[in-house]
Amino acid sequence: MRGKRSLAVAAALAVTAFGVAACGSDSSSGGSDTSGGSGDVGSVGVILPDSASSARWETADRKVLGDAFTAAGVSADIQNANGDKAKFATLCDQMINDGVAVLMIVNLDSETGAACEKKAADQGIKTIDYDRLTLNGSAAYYVSFDNVAVGTAQGEGLVKCMKDLGKTSGPVALLNGSPTDNNATLFKQGYEAAIKAAGYTIAADQSVPDWDNTKAGTIFEQMYTKANGNFVGVDAANDGLGGAVISVLSRNGVAGKIPVTGQDATDEGLQRVLLGTQCMTVYKAVKREADAASELAIALAKGEEPTSATGSVKDTESGRDVPSVLLEPQAIFADSVKDVVADNYTTAAKLCTTAALKAACTKNGVQ
Repeated sequence: MRGKRSLAVAAALAVTAFGVAACGSDSSSGGSDTSGGSGDVGSVGVILPDSASSARWETADRKVLGDAFTAAGVSADIQNANGDKAKFATLCDQMINDGVAVLMIVNLDSETGAACEKKAADQGIKTIDYDRLTLNGSAAYYVSFDNVAVGTAQGEGLVKCMKDLGKTSGPVALLNGSPTDNNATLFKQGYEAAIKAAGYTIAADQSVPDWDNTKAGTIFEQMYTKANGNFVGVDAANDGLGGAVISVLSRNGVAGKIPVTGQDATDEGLQRVLLGTQCMTVYKAVKREADAASELAIALAKGEEPTSATGSVKDTESGRDVPSVLLEPQAIFADSVKDVVADNYTTAAKLCTTAALKAACTKNGVQ
């Protein structure tokens, strides 16, 4: 979970475990239909959540999933709910009516996701929870990162950055993800424990509805004003929220003086890490996650019994143990941004776009 963990080792393990080849491309921002073979192979429907909370859904997940289905000769319809629960429900109904054999969803909330999964189950369609566990759902499998570990990486990273600035104790603000996202609960579980264990106090603690970055800016500005800016660190649950926090800190002339976390290793987040306004981010190798999920979906579409789910996660509401594949995250600091580039998640050309960033990239070996 620490920043020095080798991506090469993780990637090798992931390839061994999941071994899904990817070729071809389908990266359109709207719906996509990747056509495969015929015969007894069923089709796969995929519902992504939005494009606002994190750029990853359209820039990474869509393409990797589409490539994997194309390579396997499996038809797939990949759509995005754009943060709209009604649209999510409509997409679910359409895919079920179209006769998909497998439905993979990233829920907007557990209630909407569980309703979709029940409809699918009633039609004999297997479902996969991708990235977010649907509480009280009926998914056959769950594929994600160890989300408590993601939070722990954030919390430990923030502690490191605060101590690097000589702040060994003091008040910390938490800006959490959506209260309807089970992942946000798990992230907070990890980072809150790590921060408290290091002797810091939680002085402010608020969640951001729907991971909305605009709302995050308003919420944090209110937190900052109420505390008279007296924070030694801010744990923001992802890069989008982190960017909102840093905008407030910049307006108050203290960006870089109060460490802020993030998650998802977005280009903007990585640039802020290089410039020192964001303390760290968490890299979750989307390709490994998407490959693991597509392997499960492809096996189910072909009528085969998947073998890659080696663990389980307990649904805290239903008590059901959901067969799972959980991957390991990595904390990223300025000196390890190069690891994300080396993993082909982004490029130096996308990151090193200004004189200041080019200097930071050179200093930290990003090329």
